Amino acid sequence: MYGRDPWGGPLEINTADSATDDDRSRNLNDLDRAALSRPLDETQQSWLLGPTEQKKKKYVDLGCIIVSRKIFVWTVGTLVAAALLAGFITLIVKTVPRHHPKTPPPDNYTIALHKALKFFNAQKSGKLPKHNNVSWRGNSGLQDGKGETGSFYKDLVGGYYDAGDAIKFNFPMAYAMTMLSWSVIEYSAKYEAAGELTHVKELIKWGTDYFLKTFNSTADSIDDLVSQVGSGNTDDGNTDPNDHYCWMRPEDMDYKRPVTTCNGGCSDLAAEMAAALASASIVFKDNKEYSKKLVHGAKVVYQFGRTRRGRYSAGTAESSKFYNSSMYWDEFIWGGAWMYYATGNVTYLNLITQPTMAKHAGAFWGGPYYGVFSWDNKLAGAQLLLSRLRLFLSPGYPYEEILRTFHNQTSIVMCSYLPIFNKFNRTNGGLIELNHGAPQPLQYSVNAAFLATLYSDYLDAADTPGWYCGPNFYSTSVLRDFARSQIDYILGKNPRKMSYVVGFGTKYPRHVHHRGASIPKNKVKYNCKGGWKWRDSKKPNPNTIEGNLEKARLV
Repeated sequence: MYGRDPWGGPLEINTADSATDDDRSRNLNDLDRAALSRPLDETQQSWLLGPTEQKKKKYVDLGCIIVSRKIFVWTVGTLVAAALLAGFITLIVKTVPRHHPKTPPPDNYTIALHKALKFFNAQKSGKLPKHNNVSWRGNSGLQDGKGETGSFYKDLVGGYYDAGDAIKFNFPMAYAMTMLSWSVIEYSAKYEAAGELTHVKELIKWGTDYFLKTFNSTADSIDDLVSQVGSGNTDDGNTDPNDHYCWMRPEDMDYKRPVTTCNGGCSDLAAEMAAALASASIVFKDNKEYSKKLVHGAKVVYQFGRTRRGRYSAGTAESSKFYNSSMYWDEFIWGGAWMYYATGNVTYLNLITQPTMAKHAGAFWGGPYYGVFSWDNKLAGAQLLLSRLRLFLSPGYPYEEILRTFHNQTSIVMCSYLPIFNKFNRTNGGLIELNHGAPQPLQYSVNAAFLATLYSDYLDAADTPGWYCGPNFYSTSVLRDFARSQIDYILGKNPRKMSYVVGFGTKYPRHVHHRGASIPKNKVKYNCKGGWKWRDSKKPNPNTIEGNLEKARLV
């Protein structure tokens, strides 16, 4: 209904390809004139002008062959000239100082990008590729999901470990893959300029390949979905070996890692996984077979979430202690938006633009956490996705009214990020406290910076210089300033003069709660309790977990 590509294309436009037909015509005319002004040789004259008067040729007898005197003179002259030129070039090369122009060093943001993506390499589970580029990591979790008689999965090898432990939580993992895909879809040229496009696409595929194992992705409908691999329950003094009680390198794990499945209510997990697969299908649209496989899986799992209503972390689920989901309506809109962008099927657009859907998701509630985008609350991201739809594809009736509402709500969220408003506090160093002083604030400020940057780029691409906060107009540069201030704070522009990205700069956290980083790779296999000494050590980690965003208390 809206064309073959409902995404509408990335923001980056190659100006080299934007010449008009008139420009191309003038260029062709210039080429034609240049060709005709060149003197024609004898052969070309014979083609165009007919036969010419034959002249008597003179020859030179070289003994074994006879050649034209003219050819002989030109050949000898050419050889002499070539010898002189070669000698001249050699003389220049030997006398000119051996200084080669240096490639300018990458800027801080590019360096930080390299570090951040390398963190995903360090978190990989499964059989690692040779180019993984983290020397202290190796193959791990190779028995995950194997040997489960009667299960709907064959194996669950792959994916990413969560944080510093070795549990695979599919809910936040799916969110991470969706965000990586979104960034690639919009900024692939920048990834390519940084030399990271192939790498980031490989990271996304590592995640989506794993997700396709967590349900029957080739079927047309499913009844089960894997939500977690591994366990971290240490309640009531539980001493059973698991991913929290033990402290071992992932490569040395020798205890049973249980698989948690969901066959009832897990709408939030299913819709988030659909978002990850659908967004990745756009990233890999040039690989038609793989993209088609991702789209099919996304359709199946999204429908599963719609028919089996409920929160995946409800009740006694262990995930409620670590990644508790507050609702699933925001994932319905978020996942449905990605489904529409990936398929162009207006059924998804009809579903997510129902006013009751927005109402259930809290799109008009406000409240202290309104606009806080995270692995749990996708509403701010979903509203921005639908604002993009309105700005670039403008589907009109019957969607315009609700899309305009989402667009207005996105503008309100952007206003709340600005320091002139008092919606959120800030530290003395200028970090926005989107989680109101609770632990781990950096992930929220990074997410806000990403949304602010995207919205400013969307407005610029739509030839809109800014937006209104009440009666006041703000330019898009204000949003970029906000985003830059948050990233600069994290990279070291803060009262402590410290980078909170491990491995960036010279002053950064060196004692990080991370299994693989805290235990040396010294051919010693530490058992479940044997690694406790490394967990409890106050010394710097023997391995640097580059790209880790530290959770220290900030000022």
